[in-house]
Formats: sequence, structure tokens, C-alpha cells
Amino acid sequence: MRGLRLGRLFGIPVQLNWTFLLILPIFAWIIGSDIVRLTGLVNDLLGSAIASDPLTVGLTPWLLGTAAAGGLFGGVLLHEFGHSLMAMRYDVEIDSITLWLLGGVASFKAIPEDWHQEFTIAIAGPIVSVLLGGIAFVVFQTLPTALDPVRFVVGYLALMNVGLAVFNMLPGFPMDGGRVLRALLARNRPHARATQLASEVGKTFAFVLGLFGLFAFSPLMILLAFFIYMAASGEAQQSVLKSAFQGVTVGDIMTARQELLVVDPETTISDLLTRMLTERHTGYPVVDSREELIGMVTLDHARSITEVERDAYTVGDVMERDITAIAPTADAFTALQAMQEHGVGRLPVVDEAGNLIGIVSKTDLMTAFDVIQSREDATSVIGGSSGADIPSLR
Repeated sequence: MRGLRLGRLFGIPVQLNWTFLLILPIFAWIIGSDIVRLTGLVNDLLGSAIASDPLTVGLTPWLLGTAAAGGLFGGVLLHEFGHSLMAMRYDVEIDSITLWLLGGVASFKAIPEDWHQEFTIAIAGPIVSVLLGGIAFVVFQTLPTALDPVRFVVGYLALMNVGLAVFNMLPGFPMDGGRVLRALLARNRPHARATQLASEVGKTFAFVLGLFGLFAFSPLMILLAFFIYMAASGEAQQSVLKSAFQGVTVGDIMTARQELLVVDPETTISDLLTRMLTERHTGYPVVDSREELIGMVTLDHARSITEVERDAYTVGDVMERDITAIAPTADAFTALQAMQEHGVGRLPVVDEAGNLIGIVSKTDLMTAFDVIQSREDATSVIGGSSGADIPSLR
């Protein structure tokens, strides 16, 4: 999830997605326009007697709404830091923390499969939210009645942080409660199976939440339900793929160099297009005379040159030089993640010297996955071992 980079804290990049700039004023407006009811809620739950009338004068409700909304998202940010700092204790690399439409998200390079580590990381965020709520409550109790507008904001944040912790602990995988559920399920079953079970619970929760949002006429709740459903489905799929590719390397499933069509950097664009037409390819690795990979060229690169200039320009003039390559010893699932991260459908495979030795594509990965799944299905029928015979994948 990309966004506007704000800086780093504890070495973790913090950013704002553009949707956050949309939802923050909406939250401020919702709080400011409902100031009387919310004041009553704070009074009832925290045992106070804040007068609501002075809070509705002039710009006061909108200023209070803005302060409360900003404080709420500040609590969300600290919630995500709770997850991230705990993850860093287990040497998990953190990509970023992003504030967006539905709150906050901490992006990890990988979620630990050790159930205890995942449990600790998942529970850390709600614990931070409860602590923030407790601190806000103590501050609320110590503030004088002359500062009732401030007391309202602090009291509201005390309730909302505790509410945030409670909501996140519902079993809506991949919310915090869903991850806690997966961690507990993974104590005595494979991680992939635990993920599938937690995902089913999460999708059921999302369906119920969506129905509730529909009857309550809450578009935000419906959107949250949709997000939970899609995220649960996606993570379950990723887990199945990771489990299937365990022990499978890029070298096992790649298309080898001798089967590849490559192009020389001195080839003209006109000749390249002719090859693309006859060979029915829209992309080629570019190698030099030493068989070293120096770039990738696609049909889009060729189209960037006008027809009258295609005999004058070469592949070397238009090719993509900043390419993402992968080693043959890399895990197949790592290759899939790299393709998703960079938005590409294939990766060149190079040896330690930088020489091209093959290409792995999403087609190669999905074919291997289908073979592995078919083999496991057949093995389960005959009752044999599901050990992978990797050389037979191709």
C-alpha cells in the first residue's frame, strides 16, 4: 500500500495513503455533528457530568471533532507500532506503517509461522490500545471541569482506544483476533491448515458484518466487511501456495536457457518486431556476447519508437536495464512474491556471474502448483507419502 512518506520512527517508514486524507475530515465532521450524543456517552460510561451545550457553540464542535479524529488515528498509529516493535524483536523486517481509509496497516516482509511469535505480535496491538485507553482515562479523571472541552476529547479517546482493541480482537481474520485464532490453531496442526480454518471463520465474520452494515445503512462497515473477506481469501491462498512450494526452488521449475529465445542489444527495433510476429513473443531477455543478462525488452518498448525510426534504433536503446532477477536456488514462493511486488509476469534467472540461465514465469509457477496439488491428491487416495519428486515437475 503506497502513500505519502512522513518519515521514520524506530527505523520504520511511516506513510499516509491518499484515502486517509479523505476519511480524516469525514470522521471530524461525524464527531462534531454528533457532539451532544457523544458527550452523553462519555458521561454515562466514565461517570462524568460534562455539559454539552458549551461544546456546541460556534466552531467548538468542529474543533473538538478534528482533535478527536486526529487523536483516534494517532491511537491507530501507536496500535500498529505495537505490532511492529514486537515483530522486530523476532527479527521480522517491517516494510512500512500506513494510515489509510480503514485505519492503519503494518506491512511485514513475512509473518512468522511459529505460533507463539504470531500470537505475541498479534496481541501486542490491542494491548497498546488498552494501555492508551487507560492512560487517557487517568488523564480524564485528573483534568479540572474548567477544561471540559479537553475532557470530552480525552474521554472520547479513552473509550475509542478500548473499543478499537475489542473490535480488533473479534475473529475476523486477518484482523488481530483472527491472527490470534490462527496462532492458537497452529499449535497442533500445520500452518497452512490453521490459515485455512482461520480464513473460513474470517469470511463468515465478514459476511455477518456486511449484513449488519447493510441493515444499518453503513457504507464504511460494508467496505470493511468486503476488505476483511478479500484479505482472508487472499492470505489463505498465499498460505496454500507457500505450503505447496515448500522445498521447490526456481531452478526446479524455470524454463532453461537452451529453451529460451533471447535478443542481442544490437538488434534493430524493426527486426525485433518481425521476430515478435513470427515467434509470437512479446518480451525477450537481452544478453551480450558473454551471455550476461543486460536487460529486458517488450512490445511496449518497441512501440515507443515511431515506424520511420525503427531501423535506426536498436534494442539496446529502448530496453529496460533496471531489471529484477532471481537466483536458481531461491524458493519458488519467493519468486512469486517478487513478481507480485514488482508487477511483472516473469523473472530472469541468473547465476552468480550474472549470466542468464533461464526464466521463471507465473505460468511456470502455476503449472508446478497444479502438478504438486494433483500429486498430493493422488497420494492421499493411495495412502502413500507426499514427498516431492522435484525433477518430474517439468
